[in-house]
Amino acid sequence: MDADIRATTNQAPLLAGHNVVTSDAALVEAVTRHAGPDVVEDLVALGAEAGTAEAREHGMLANRHHPELTTYDRYGNRIDEVEFHPSWHWLMERAVGHGLQAAPWEQQEAGTEHAHVRRAAGFFAWSQTEPGHGCPISMTYAAVPALRADEALAKEWAPLLAARSYDPGVRAASTKRGALAGMGMTEKQGGSDVRANVTEARTSGVDGEYTLHGHKWFTSAPMNDIFLVLAQAEGGVTCFVVPRVLPNGDRNRLDVVRLKDKLGNRSNASSELELDGTWAQRLGDEGRGVRTIIEMVAATRLDCVLGSASLMRRALAEASWHVAHRSAFGSRLADKPLMQNVVADLAVESEAATALAMRLAAAVDRPGDPHEAALRRIGLPLAKFWVCKRTPFMVAEALECLGGNGYVEESGLPLLFRESPLNSIWEGSGNVNALDVLRALGREPEVLQAWITEVGLARGADHRLDAAIDSTLELLGEAATLESGARRLAGQMAACLQGSLLVRFGPDAVADAFCASRLGTTYGGTFGALPGGDLGGIVERTTPRL
Repeated sequence: MDADIRATTNQAPLLAGHNVVTSDAALVEAVTRHAGPDVVEDLVALGAEAGTAEAREHGMLANRHHPELTTYDRYGNRIDEVEFHPSWHWLMERAVGHGLQAAPWEQQEAGTEHAHVRRAAGFFAWSQTEPGHGCPISMTYAAVPALRADEALAKEWAPLLAARSYDPGVRAASTKRGALAGMGMTEKQGGSDVRANVTEARTSGVDGEYTLHGHKWFTSAPMNDIFLVLAQAEGGVTCFVVPRVLPNGDRNRLDVVRLKDKLGNRSNASSELELDGTWAQRLGDEGRGVRTIIEMVAATRLDCVLGSASLMRRALAEASWHVAHRSAFGSRLADKPLMQNVVADLAVESEAATALAMRLAAAVDRPGDPHEAALRRIGLPLAKFWVCKRTPFMVAEALECLGGNGYVEESGLPLLFRESPLNSIWEGSGNVNALDVLRALGREPEVLQAWITEVGLARGADHRLDAAIDSTLELLGEAATLESGARRLAGQMAACLQGSLLVRFGPDAVADAFCASRLGTTYGGTFGALPGGDLGGIVERTTPRL
């Protein structure tokens, strides 16, 4: 009898029906380490929903149907509204409902322990459904510490930003059950050099109130309810709170020029704004805008690390799932020694990123601890530089594990690959973060001591890590080449932090593979060049379970 040519064999089933939290051993171990098993238990429902076929489909649809800008209504009224596919709203409603926006700040003030670790783990897991909607969630999370520069503004906005009710639409904040925040810092002529901004802030005659006049080159999430914006006041660069709708219910003058046509992150709307008489309230003192908004930048940098680590984990899950179910040349791909090496290497990269991201989230839960504050200050630009830089390389290799199947849109890997460079650019490119590391080391001696203390907790456990720490300290003494070598220094410092965490807390096979390949001398520059060890065990540990 002729074979049925329509029958499908030797294809991996759809990766759906697993729990994104509990099937990730590295995440479970990190959350347990920093917050305890109760927090893991609290995330089980989120992880189950994130792993459903429904969530996967909504993620694909939100990217297939891009947001659309309508500048005028049918009668000629300027409205500047962004319309999203229903799948975007499905994702946003659940992200807000799980408290992944500003909820941890309110919980922390109320005495809840480990609120930021819980939120970080939830953000990491839920972002695997679709990364683009993480932008407005992240902006909202990051806005609250900046708003605390003004007690009255924080009291007005923080409860709405922390509310677990997703309430989209251009309406006055007083009529809404919850609100979201965006940010407008950069301009055409300056980019990361925000001190070169030319948007002008003019006093209105009312204390603390201004009108803004200028153009913003990248404004995240133009559909949100408030924006933190930098502009030049008489006293210098100043931070302002700009509501989408004025307190009397009228629309504020925020003209959306266009939505950016981006490489990835296409489900999310990024925009250019024109400000011409836009009403704003000063946040902090005139001339202190960068210092005022720096806490927002720090929080968004943490989310860049979490978002990149999330992309890594999703890509790894797809790759390990595929090779566990695909056979070639007489056996499963997962049993082929070279494929084992590749997937194990991807797993090591993912575990290292997860461990470092969760360690930094734990530091946010201890704001009164000087060591934790200093570690957060140096660790965020280090992790932002290193983890985000590693992500495109890692996702590309994971895609290749699926062969041609990974290159087609239905696999979901092209979406991840297009997204993978974003976090290395957002909130400061690689050079900006590497130079920020130098700035912190030069101005704040306690940050170097925090790094030395943290990596020193693993001293003596692995000779390769010890040698890497010593080599990094030697780099700090090369003053003549410190700036030109800032990337090398940042990479080594970040890798040592990851190595320290894995040596102290990770499985022996993972820690050994990391130290041998990232800190030793055998690394070949591509994934799949691990020197040996229990590679099959690493692959088995990282493969999703239904």
